[in-house]
Amino acid sequence: MAMEAFQIDKHDGFYVGDLEACQRVFDAVASKAGVDRRSEEGERIASILVQLYRQGVHDPQHLDAMVSAARGIFAKREPSKQ
Repeated sequence: MAMEAFQIDKHDGFYVGDLEACQRVFDAVASKAGVDRRSEEGERIASILVQLYRQGVHDPQHLDAMVSAARGIFAKREPSKQ
């Protein structure tokens, strides 16, 4: 019996386009949170972001929301004026 080869779409590499996509989200999240890019918290944001990206979350809005949620940042809503 011959073995069939199959192709897996998942790649382990992190390419330039991947880095650029993550950088845009990182910049937005860090700016919104007032976090210095080179701080310990900046490194934590980057780590969470890369982990999510490698798990298949590629939509910038989803990444932003998930990274912010992972950090415990939730948008505060102002009470509605009636």
